[in-house]
Amino acid sequence: MTKKQRLDYVKNELETLYPDADCSLEYIDPWQLLVSAILATQCTDARVNMVTPALFARYPDIYAFAEADEAELQDYIRSTGFYRHKAKNIIGAAQRISEAYGGKVPDEIDELVTLPGVGRKIANLIVGDVYGKPAVVVDTHMKRIAFRLGFTKQTDPAKIEKELAQILDPAYSSKFCHQIVLLGREYCIARKPRCGVCPLAPACAYYLSR
Repeated sequence: MTKKQRLDYVKNELETLYPDADCSLEYIDPWQLLVSAILATQCTDARVNMVTPALFARYPDIYAFAEADEAELQDYIRSTGFYRHKAKNIIGAAQRISEAYGGKVPDEIDELVTLPGVGRKIANLIVGDVYGKPAVVVDTHMKRIAFRLGFTKQTDPAKIEKELAQILDPAYSSKFCHQIVLLGREYCIARKPRCGVCPLAPACAYYLSR
């Protein structure tokens, strides 16, 4: 298969498997997604979703976070791990957005990555899921699966993002990322991929090479 044929096959299968794929983090506005994404670093989305209801009840908007006591905030997010660093970044991001952007989460990647705790992965998530712009989220699932499928030979997330952005339909790219996460959880598991039952196997460079 050419890369284009492989991508068409993969897309068709993913649309069959996960037609309603979406972000598994629960949020109601851009700021809540940003906070949740920071908390999800080295933590499961399920755990974050358990923590955020009480967190957002205590701090109902970005300005409340900007004025939060760091030690108190740490207590709310302790179970997500790395809570000291995350609390500092969340407060810092809230303060910067409040001061520089009038309380509105930026919709450009170059602006988002200037916020504490926000790299390109989180920036692309915000841009794609909240603002509906073309975006490619390169998390651990995408990094692993894009390589196995044969879409890239790169290992650097920024380079993987660039390669995928060149071949994906911009209107589909965000959904594709969520579908890949689900595939990674169900079939393309890191240590022991379930190649024998994976619907993408006929188009997978990793499987065919074996």
